[in-house]
Amino acid sequence: MLDELARGLPAGFSLRARTDADLAFLARLYASTRQEELQPVPWTEQEKAAFLFDQFGKQHSHYLTYYPDALWLVLEHDGEPVGRLYISVTPNEFRVMDIALMPAFRLRGLGTAMFRSLINQADHHAMRISLNVEPSNPARRLYLRLGFTDVETVGYYQLMHRPANPAI
Repeated sequence: MLDELARGLPAGFSLRARTDADLAFLARLYASTRQEELQPVPWTEQEKAAFLFDQFGKQHSHYLTYYPDALWLVLEHDGEPVGRLYISVTPNEFRVMDIALMPAFRLRGLGTAMFRSLINQADHHAMRISLNVEPSNPARRLYLRLGFTDVETVGYYQLMHRPANPAI
């Protein structure tokens, strides 16, 4: 499946399985996704960094505990890591656990390309795709454009599904 997902990426980009050697990059990536949220917090940069490192560790541990068989993918550009895509695969569903890109690679169509590749795989296997998103996350507009619909609010997140659309 990794090869199929990578086919839809722009030139110079590739996907590969995550390794333990990626943990430092993944911690930096995680921190980059929370910078705006922490901007108004009256902590020192050192306190923010410690908090983010702790939160990354907790998230990473949670994912490994509850989704041990997930696909843990790292997006690379010319051999350098620039993002991640984590997918839990069940018999009927691809569950997008996380997708994140480094700031310099956001708003360049990469998320769309990764989702289109995933949608092609889901359609090929007649599987739905699900994800949780914060209602205020700008990516929610992308998900709606790609055929996802709101299912229910779960805590602070909106559960969205894209139904199985078998390829003919």
